[in-house]
Amino acid sequence: MTTAPTRTVRTRFAPSPTGFLHLGGARTALFSWAFARHHQGQFVLRIEDTDLERSSTEAVQAILDGMAWLGMEPDEGPHYQMQRNPRHREVLQQLLDSGHAYYCYSTPEEVEAMRERARSTGQKPRYDGTWRPEPGKTLPPVPKGHDPVVRFRNPIDGAVTWDDMVKGPISVANSELDDLIIARPDGTPTYNFCVVVDDWDMDITHVIRGDDHVNNTPRQINILQALGATVPVYGHVPMILGPDGQTLSKRHGAVSVMEYDTSGYLPQAMVNYLARLGWSHGDDELFTREQLVAWFDGSHLSRSPAQWDQKKLNWVNAHYLRELAPADLAQRVAPRITALGGSADTVDLPAVMALLQPRAETLNDLAEGAMLFCGPYTPAPQDLRDDVLTDNALVLLRAFEQQASQLDDWRAETLSALIKTLLKEQGAKMPHLAIPLRVAVTGQRQTPSVDAVLAIIGKETVLERIRAVL
Repeated sequence: MTTAPTRTVRTRFAPSPTGFLHLGGARTALFSWAFARHHQGQFVLRIEDTDLERSSTEAVQAILDGMAWLGMEPDEGPHYQMQRNPRHREVLQQLLDSGHAYYCYSTPEEVEAMRERARSTGQKPRYDGTWRPEPGKTLPPVPKGHDPVVRFRNPIDGAVTWDDMVKGPISVANSELDDLIIARPDGTPTYNFCVVVDDWDMDITHVIRGDDHVNNTPRQINILQALGATVPVYGHVPMILGPDGQTLSKRHGAVSVMEYDTSGYLPQAMVNYLARLGWSHGDDELFTREQLVAWFDGSHLSRSPAQWDQKKLNWVNAHYLRELAPADLAQRVAPRITALGGSADTVDLPAVMALLQPRAETLNDLAEGAMLFCGPYTPAPQDLRDDVLTDNALVLLRAFEQQASQLDDWRAETLSALIKTLLKEQGAKMPHLAIPLRVAVTGQRQTPSVDAVLAIIGKETVLERIRAVL
């Protein structure tokens, strides 16, 4: 168990709007959301749109849509980082005035030369502190016509230490860190600096993010301490790996959460599956959103990378599909049937859903299966008819047609009883009649339970199609 927070929990999700909401980002958001909900805190959404060339309003909307689909509405935000630029510049000046930051006139070429010299002597490549002010040090003359960057004056001695929610205690010697650029030559503050100011101003207590940010954390902690700010609790979750063991990427398939919506997955299934990628509660594999919130106290986060398993996601999604009422499924699937060119209002769609539900893994599976009843009827190809509709099969079909035409009760149970009686009378087995019935009535050799299929298609249509092949 983790130690209970001593102040109101405030977590944040801070994506860059340079693309869709990908699976790794969605999981980070989910962990942050669930942790805040567990502790009756607040979940803040912050759009880090400082990359003007790559950011777009479409990407912002894609992020908002993905979070809404997953049911992770923020308590606060979205805040837009670019709109806070005046505040960032104000704090930047504060650090310059206090001596925790300084102007650096070294050109990128000069800095690269410094790094190359360090490499050649076996040292860590870094900025050498040419413009760093020190007692008794004489700085070079300021060059004309060259706008400086602003660097943070990182401490030289000691170490940055924090107790990571996921990885445990981490310590980085300050001597390993060079003086980070916190403002560009045009005066715009950089990512690492803006993050610090925003977390401080928004009173973020816990930062849960991917472990690709671990290297940023000691620098951000030092800036926070220079500002006299309270340092959040950090938790760095390992990356999600694809089936090949490499970091999850587009080559592994759809990585936008909204593509999973399009592919027919349920948001409650995706929440369940994402939560289990790097977190556990005993052996529980299936749990509700409410259970996730009740259990997610910040403990049991894995230190090892999680591996994406499409089959496992399909299994989870199938579970949630089976929990939905057929009428609910019919509402969700009807637009997908229409998109396939079918007509969802010409059939008892809830009955179709009840028939297909036990074997379906996605809403798209249900839509495709429903086309048997909602799509245009296509007779079986001639080679299939020649193979299945033999003379013996036609005898059975004729007997079925004669007896079925006398039925007033056209339910699956009644049809099942009729088929069994007929097979007994004819001395035949189920496949001898069921397969010819399927081919004659649906044009397909394989369908769900034949009695249920016939019941849904309806008496007049079934008899009409059988008579067409006799």
